[in-house]
Amino acid sequence: MAKCDICDKSPQFGHNVSHSHHKTKRQWKPNIQKVTITEGNVTKRLNVCAKCLKTMSRTR
Repeated sequence: MAKCDICDKSPQFGHNVSHSHHKTKRQWKPNIQKVTITEGNVTKRLNVCAKCLKTMSRTR
């Protein structure tokens, strides 16, 4: 399952609701991106959501 390694954001579940109020199951998936990050001499590959990626680019 897609999950952010920083904030643990994972898919949310709910319903599609039609005009006649008929409900079918669906899920909203987070925008997960694979990112390589170097800390010192160590390179890590992380699955990061777009919100955390945006925050990381501001704090660098």
